[in-house]
Amino acid sequence: MSESMKKRIILGSASPRRRELLEQIGIEFEIVVSDAREHYKSTRPEEIVRELALMKAEHVAKEVERREKERAEQASIPRLETGEVHLCNVVILGADTIVVRDGQILGKPSDEEEAFSMLKSLQGRMHQVYTGVAVLNFDGSGSLRTISHAEETKVYVHEMTDEEIRRYIAAGESMDKAGAYGVQGRFAAYIDRIEGDYYNVVGLPVAYLYHTVKEL
Repeated sequence: MSESMKKRIILGSASPRRRELLEQIGIEFEIVVSDAREHYKSTRPEEIVRELALMKAEHVAKEVERREKERAEQASIPRLETGEVHLCNVVILGADTIVVRDGQILGKPSDEEEAFSMLKSLQGRMHQVYTGVAVLNFDGSGSLRTISHAEETKVYVHEMTDEEIRRYIAAGESMDKAGAYGVQGRFAAYIDRIEGDYYNVVGLPVAYLYHTVKEL
């Protein structure tokens, strides 16, 4: 393992799926959740997820700095003359995933009827899943390097009857997921094929992320 992989790595997401993916590939990390209000100016899907991922990562960086400042004050640790606390040897990961059908973004459904409408529109056809990843790398001197990336995966969904859609929603997998489905759950029965990174659909392009962090 390289020196960069020994850095303090922080995942800025509450998603259990992203946490499980990082654990699966053996990255040691901690979680600091971003509660930043999501808004964006971009119009293209790949730009939207990059913008949102960066916004989340930057918000987490400010929160970590705030916590470090409090820790320094409580421990009476000497600080710079400016009173600032800088992050050093820290990597912060931000991510955002959206489902896109015919150029329309499908977020998390607000209720079961919206979930039904989303799944009805996805069945029997192809849609795209985009995940944006932002990596904020603070080196030993506190200097920041920012890396931003967007991954696209095409997902082909088998035709579904209304009864099958209702039954899937009743299983409880729809409400906390963009597009109202989880590829790693019961919805796998309706995935005809995937073009691109499967893990990107789950919520994180882990191979890209692993090698990016390793090379920092």
